[in-house]
Order: sequence, then structure tokens, then C-alpha cells
Amino acid sequence: MSNIVVIEDHLDNARLAEKLLKNAGHTVSLAEDGETGMQLVVDSKPDMVLIDLGLPDVDGQTIIALIRRHPEMKTIKIVAVTAWPEDRARAMAKAYGCDGVISKPIDTRTFSQQVNSYFSSAAPEQPNNIIIDQPDEEGKA
Repeated sequence: MSNIVVIEDHLDNARLAEKLLKNAGHTVSLAEDGETGMQLVVDSKPDMVLIDLGLPDVDGQTIIALIRRHPEMKTIKIVAVTAWPEDRARAMAKAYGCDGVISKPIDTRTFSQQVNSYFSSAAPEQPNNIIIDQPDEEGKA
């Protein structure tokens, strides 16, 4: 299906996401810090980046901004995966330039579907799947 980079400093969380996404047919690369994650993104030009906003070396906002600055990476979907309160997560992800947010702890029963919904132009908003400025058919957000 899709190539996804997961940038998550908690290895158990990263491995769980990897297992669920691989079972759904995705190719997954893991990074435990922002610097390694950014290098993976530059090298592999994935279809999506799932990023924890609170990383130990470089914050998620910086990584997102770096990805968004590269014209050849502007089509990469970026989804924050965070334990921040929903209202704060939504506001911060929008300000950072994310395509959406998935709240932690992830729901193992629906996580793959939540991720897949970001590849769809008509992704519905769900309690744990906050779509931010999803473009309509004419490309308007």
C-alpha cells in the first residue's frame, strides 16, 4: 500500500504502530528521534509521516516545518500522534501544518483505518481521528 515513516521516541509505541500498519499492508520505517526521522523522510520520501510532537532531540514542530519547506515533499501527509488534550492537539497540529491528529493511546482496533483515512479525500472526522482542513473536491480547505 503506502510507505510510512513513524517518528516516535517510545519504542513500544513505535513497534505497536509498525505492527498494525504492516498488518494492513504498509511499508513502515521507524525513527526514535527527530534527527533520524528527518533523515528517513529525506531519503525515502514516504507517503505519510506519523509523528510524536514531543521528541527528545528536535520537537515535532521543527520536523514538520522542515518537511513542509521542501517542495518535493509537499505531498507527504503528516499526522501528529499525540497524548496532548484534544483541543490543544487540534490547534497545534493545524498551526504546525499537519494533515490531522490521532490521539494516544491509539486504539489498536481502528488505528490502521484512521491512518488509511488520511489517504482518502473524504475522510470522516472521528473522536480519535481529527481531520484538519481536509480539502474539498476543488482543492479548497
